[in-house]
Amino acid sequence: MNNISIKCLQSETIESGSCYGQFLIDSLRPGQGITVGNQLRRVLLNDLGGVAISAIRIAGVSHEFSTIPGVREDILEILLNLKGIVFKSKTQTSEFGQLKIQGPTVVTADLIQLSPNLEVVNPNHYIMTISTSNILEIEFKFEYGMGYKLASQVFLEKNENYLQLDTIFMPVQKVDFKIENVYDNSNNITERVFLDIWTNGSISPNEALTAAAKITIDLFTLLLDTKDTNETVKVEPPTYSINIEPYTNIAIEELQLSVRAYNCLKKAHINTVGDLLKYSPENLQELKNFGRKSADEVFSTLKNKLGIILK
Repeated sequence: MNNISIKCLQSETIESGSCYGQFLIDSLRPGQGITVGNQLRRVLLNDLGGVAISAIRIAGVSHEFSTIPGVREDILEILLNLKGIVFKSKTQTSEFGQLKIQGPTVVTADLIQLSPNLEVVNPNHYIMTISTSNILEIEFKFEYGMGYKLASQVFLEKNENYLQLDTIFMPVQKVDFKIENVYDNSNNITERVFLDIWTNGSISPNEALTAAAKITIDLFTLLLDTKDTNETVKVEPPTYSINIEPYTNIAIEELQLSVRAYNCLKKAHINTVGDLLKYSPENLQELKNFGRKSADEVFSTLKNKLGIILK
């Protein structure tokens, strides 16, 4: 274990600001390669955070199916293009940016006015084309996070006409590793791991690997610091509860039920989730033409989409 070494074999910046790095972890005992490789891969892909655009507000636009006069792309295309912009951040707090520009012009990422804490990695990234002399104003909200966040998970929040984006925070795009056996003159076997890391450019592969190693060390240090105790601890069964108040105003259209279940609910004047939760499972099945199959569908949808479990 004391002879384990790690070194960078290759490091380069590829197209659109993305980065690639290859590392060699040497002198591992047989079987340790898969353990080390899997651990680092999982941490690199799951536990590193980044910053991304989480919402935008466009002057004169109230929903994602609108169009902007003089702009070639529709709102959905613009939102999709914005997801491809990569940012570096010096802070983990929410930040805001602005874009105010008059056409005709091609709008790229470098035209966004950012705070000193933010930097665009791919400034030439295309956003839209303005073909007339109209003035376009957009306000951006940037958030720091891990993993990804679907826009549908925050559609209840009142964001003053902010359009939500499916946000990808992960700075590491791909990780791969390969294990090789090494034989010495005495025919003893050691293993070495070739670790390949691709990032979006907001962090270098070397920085990503260092951060992943630190997270792993901190995790197992906590386990070492945990003191054993002989006391018997009574574990209470978990209780599951959810505050349903924020969900009461959701229209049942958002649940995307089948036509039969939806029609039965509408005929019973059940228009929101709040109306739906006033019915017990028994009363719900007593609705006209609303059978057990439709009830099971509603229960499953409430559980999977909103985390609400009807007893």
